[in-house]
Amino acid sequence: MRKTRKNEHIENCLKAEYIGETLFEDIYLEHNPLPELALEEIDTRTEFLGKPVSFPLIINSMTGGSEMAEGINRELASLAAKYDLPMAVGSQQIIFEDEDSLSSFTVVREVMGEEGIIIGNLGASCTMEEFEHAVDLIAADAMQIHLNPAQELVMEDGDRDFRGWLANIQRLAEASKRPMILKEVGYGIPKSTGDILYDAGVRIIDIAGFGGTNFTEIENLRAADADYSDLYCWGNPTAKLLLDYRQKEKDLQVIASGGVKTGLDIVKAFVLGADMIGISGEILNYLIHGGIDNADRYLQHLIYKTRAVMLLVGARNLEELADVRFAVTGKLRQLTDPFENV
Repeated sequence: MRKTRKNEHIENCLKAEYIGETLFEDIYLEHNPLPELALEEIDTRTEFLGKPVSFPLIINSMTGGSEMAEGINRELASLAAKYDLPMAVGSQQIIFEDEDSLSSFTVVREVMGEEGIIIGNLGASCTMEEFEHAVDLIAADAMQIHLNPAQELVMEDGDRDFRGWLANIQRLAEASKRPMILKEVGYGIPKSTGDILYDAGVRIIDIAGFGGTNFTEIENLRAADADYSDLYCWGNPTAKLLLDYRQKEKDLQVIASGGVKTGLDIVKAFVLGADMIGISGEILNYLIHGGIDNADRYLQHLIYKTRAVMLLVGARNLEELADVRFAVTGKLRQLTDPFENV
């Protein structure tokens, strides 16, 4: 059943039509017509999980567990290796039920080699033994622990009890020998939850905000007898979350994902304080609809346009983006500090 679900998630991701709002369009950046920079000077290098990367993008968690998923992961891993990008696999829970699923995950390390940065993935209720086995399977540099109650509630065969997650996350954070990334699946981790996770020992949060892959719609497409379309709009917009996380602990890293698609999105995310970027659904769409060459062109153009926008705001490197002035407009401005009177 889980293998069938994996394939249906991929298929429904490509069928999904609802487009959410990241609210990046409500972030205004001032054009600099006199940047005194050459494009060759623009430096996108950074460090992630203690290793250097040439561009601050994670090919974020998508799939694994089936023959279709193995082919997708092989091609994604080849792109990650080519562009020196970290890559996260989809949920590895299936490996504890189906040994035939193992190769759909191990293929990533085979393609990316020892130097590649690979991130594993399990749910918040996983045991320490499962955590360690998932790490060992792909020699993971870190583990994503995903939070997905909204998805589970729409899923016909999903969980309905989410008690004990926080205590388990704290146990994993204390015992893990690998960095742990807490990640939503597209509904967003607000700053209030981020503070709780920080107190539990979490030091990397992938906010995975609203505006990208919509798992309410994806799961609804699997449920013939239910209509959850009124909840397609549920979630915390990515740009709103980044604004809130500007006031965070210095040792907390924030990964911006959830509807990030363009070079302009990436620059805005860094201006708002992101430490890394994650993209999944957009890359998958390019890959499935046009093959690996199509996805390759998307990444090539994405990197070029990110560097171009950096030049146009006068930022020589990622660190200088933090000093770029911005204005908040429209709906996002209305949402700024909406709970200050509570």
